[in-house]
Amino acid sequence: MSYWKLLKKGNKSSGIAAVGNALLAVIKGIAAAVSGSGAMFATAIHSVADATNQGFVFFGSALAEKEPTERFPSGFGRVVNLFVLIAVIIVTIMSYETILKGWGLIQDPKSSSNIWLNVIILIVSIIVDGYILIKVMKEINEESRAGSKGFNIFKDSFKNAKLSSPPTRLVFYEDLVATSGAMIALIFVVLSYFTGLYFLDGLGTLIIGILLIGIAIKIGYENTIGLIGVAAPKIIEERVAEVILGDQNVVDIKKLRILQEGREYHVESYIELIKGLSLAEADDIKYKVRDKVLEDSSISDVILGIVESDEEKNWSMDQYDDKEQR
Repeated sequence: MSYWKLLKKGNKSSGIAAVGNALLAVIKGIAAAVSGSGAMFATAIHSVADATNQGFVFFGSALAEKEPTERFPSGFGRVVNLFVLIAVIIVTIMSYETILKGWGLIQDPKSSSNIWLNVIILIVSIIVDGYILIKVMKEINEESRAGSKGFNIFKDSFKNAKLSSPPTRLVFYEDLVATSGAMIALIFVVLSYFTGLYFLDGLGTLIIGILLIGIAIKIGYENTIGLIGVAAPKIIEERVAEVILGDQNVVDIKKLRILQEGREYHVESYIELIKGLSLAEADDIKYKVRDKVLEDSSISDVILGIVESDEEKNWSMDQYDDKEQR
C-alpha cells in the first residue's frame, strides 16, 4: 500500500485539527508578541502543542492502517497509541512552560497592550476550536454508533468518548481544553485590562497550564493501557454476543474475549452449538457466525472454537456487571 493511500486512511479529525491549530498558533503567537499578554501566550503555546500532537497522531493513525506483514503478523494497530504517547510528552512540556509563564506573571504582573487585538483573536480561536470540537463530537457518535442527533450529540459525545478511536479521543479532549482555554484567556485578558489587576492575566495562564497537565495525564493513562492491550468496553461485548447468539444453531457462549488494539478489536470465542450436528455442519455454522461478526468494520479478526452444548448457561452480562463493580 502506498504512503498516499495510507494517509487517506488517517484519522480525519486529527488532520483537520492539526491544520486549524497550526493557523491559530501563528495568529496567537503574533498577538502575544505584540501585546505581551501571558494568557494569549498560553493559548498560543496550547495551539502549538495541539497542532504538533494532532499532526503526530494523524500520521500514526495512517501508519496503523498498514497491512500485517510476515514480521508483524498482528498488524500495526497499536502504533497509533505510541504516537499519542509521544504527543502526551509534548503536551506535558508545553504545560510546564505555560505554568512557569503564569506563575512568573503572578509574581511580577505586567500590563498588556492591544486589548482589542487580543479579544478579536481569542473570539476567532473560540469559533475555530469550537467548530473542530463539534466535528469531533459528531465523529465520536459515528464511531460509537450512537446515532445521536441535535443537542444529544454534545451529551452523548462525553458518554461515548471511550468507545472512539485513540486519535479521535485525543482531538476531543485537546479541543475541549483548547476551546475552554480560549474562553478563560478571553475572560482574564478583559478582566486584567479593565480592573488594573494585572496578576489576573498570569492566573488565567496558570489555569490553562493546569488544564493541559490534566489532559496529558488522562490521555497518557488511556494510551498506556491501550499499548499493553485492554479488554473491549461492555457495549462492544454486548454487540458481538448479540451477533453470535443471533444464529439459531448457537445456544450459548462458553467463552468470549475481546481485545482492543488501537481502533480495532480482536475477538476470541468458544460457542456452544445444538446437539446432533455433524462435524461438517458445525464447521459451516462456525464460519457463517465468524463472517457475520466480521461484518462489523471495527473488528479485524475473529477466532471461533465450537463445543457441544453442556445444557448450562455460561454467558450472561451479569458477569461483566460484577467485574465493573469490583
